[in-house]
Formats: sequence, C-alpha cells, structure tokens
Amino acid sequence: MEPLKIEMLTFDLVTVGHFSIDSIKTRKDSPPKHTLGGPPTFVSLAARKMNVEVSVISNVGDDFPNEYYEWLINEGIDLSMLRRIRNASTTRYMLIYSGKDERQLILKARAPPIELEEIPESLSAKVIHISPIAGEVSYEVTKKLKQHSNLLSLDPQGLLRRFDEEGRVYLRGLDDPRILSKIDVLKASEREVEVATGEPQLNRAIRHTHERGVNVVIVTRGRQSIILSLNGKIYRIPTVKSKVIVDTTGAGDVFIGAFLAEYIKGEDPVWSSCVGSASASYVIEKIGPMGFRSQSEVYERAAQIYEKVSPATSI
Repeated sequence: MEPLKIEMLTFDLVTVGHFSIDSIKTRKDSPPKHTLGGPPTFVSLAARKMNVEVSVISNVGDDFPNEYYEWLINEGIDLSMLRRIRNASTTRYMLIYSGKDERQLILKARAPPIELEEIPESLSAKVIHISPIAGEVSYEVTKKLKQHSNLLSLDPQGLLRRFDEEGRVYLRGLDDPRILSKIDVLKASEREVEVATGEPQLNRAIRHTHERGVNVVIVTRGRQSIILSLNGKIYRIPTVKSKVIVDTTGAGDVFIGAFLAEYIKGEDPVWSSCVGSASASYVIEKIGPMGFRSQSEVYERAAQIYEKVSPATSI
C-alpha cells in the first residue's frame, strides 16, 4: 500500500483575516456604494500585481456573493483556504468619510473567528500577513502560523478595535501583547502603534515595538510621509499626491501587500516601501479595489519616490 501523499500548499504570501463587504459613503448627499473589501482583497491584489503567488485564510458567510468569489479567482488569488460558513454572515462595515483623512467606521456584521484547525499542516509561505479587522485572529492562531513561515507580518487594526452598541469603532490596547513577540514586520497607523504599545509618543511606541522583537516597523500617517524604522535607522517615505482622491479604504493594505511582495524577493526595505507607497497612490483614485496598476507603472512611480527618500534624525 502506497503512503498517503499530502499536497503541499506553498505560496509566497498568505493573508490571514476577514474579507469585508463595505458600504462606503464619500458624500453626505449620496447613497453608499457597496464593494468588496478587507485585507485579503487589497493585500492580495497588490502583491499579485507584483507577480507573487498569494492565498488567504478567511471566513465568509453564505451571503458572500459568488461574483466576488469568481472575480478573486480570475485575479489570480488562491481561495483554497477560504471557508464559507452556512447560516453565518460575512463581515460588513459602513464607512462614512466626512473630511480630510477622517472616517467613521461602523461594524454591521461579523464572520466567525479563524480557528486553529483552519491552518493546514501542509501550508508553507515565504511570508504570512496577519490582518484582522474585527478581532478574528487570536494569539494561539498567530503562534501556529509562525510554524508555517519564517516571516510574520502584522497589521494590528482589528486587534485594537472595540465596538459600541451601534457598532461604532473605538480603539483599546491589545488583549494579548505577547503577539508582538511573534512578529517580524509591523504596519500600523500612528494612532494604532501608540494604542498597541500603550506609549503616547510615536518615537517611544516605535522603540517599544522593536524591544518586543519586531525588526521592521512601518507607520502610516494619512497623507503625510510614511515612517520606516529598522536597524536603528528611521526613514521618511514620501506619499504621492494623487490626481484625485476618491476612496482611501484599503490604502494601508495595498501598501503592505506591495511592500511584502518586494521584501520577500530580497529587496531593500526602503525600496520596498517606495513600491508600497506608489501602489497605494493609484488605488485611492477609485472606489474599492479597482484602481490597481501594472507592475511597470508602480515601479516607475516608486523610482520617483525613492529619489526623495532620506534618513531622518527624528520623527
């Protein structure tokens, strides 16, 4: 009798976190536009444009539209680890933009959390990016994911979010700070990194993150320059003034998706950050995940950004 063959699931980048069906209002007098969102969408598409093999670990409900599923497959995203759960809801958010870099986030539905048994023993990835949006990834799941990749990346947004009775989002510290000890790359907004570490000043928050074992810290600051901290050095990565800003949803996810795609190829973190910034600058020009450009266009804009990067003496 021949031994049972176990098919290996081997990818460059795997995103762990939930898809979202987003209802986006960019103007008070206009109805919301419904679109596919969540880190698995934006991270995966950004990385795929950089020619890496991508997959996701995520849960959706039976309300997840088939056209979304088919579109993701056609875009080259592996969905073999996506679990569709009967009688459950897909995570849903209402996003209301009220001004410059200001938005209100309201949770409308939440998919079941990601469980340990959803991580295949045969999984192997160059990098696993953990990006929950409503607390769906635990420390125990993170610890197991570490066994399947030498490089773990984290966006802590969904680990910091709490929800009032109407689903409105506010931030609180990490339930289990041990998660940072498992992470190699952290991407967070300025507010998020301060909340995650309990440090009210950005430079102290970044230092605290490194002390927990994180090698690369990336801090996004809306339209301001991105902070990249590594090896005791700090760099300011310029953001690009887009022709028109329509929807900033997913911009941070696009950044980290493109960054990681370059980083795992052995590229310099500064260049990888420029690629991330360039990729994000295109996506915000359209609603939802429809603004992605070709690799060559992203590289061309990244080269322009790279020329303007210089080490910073302080934040």
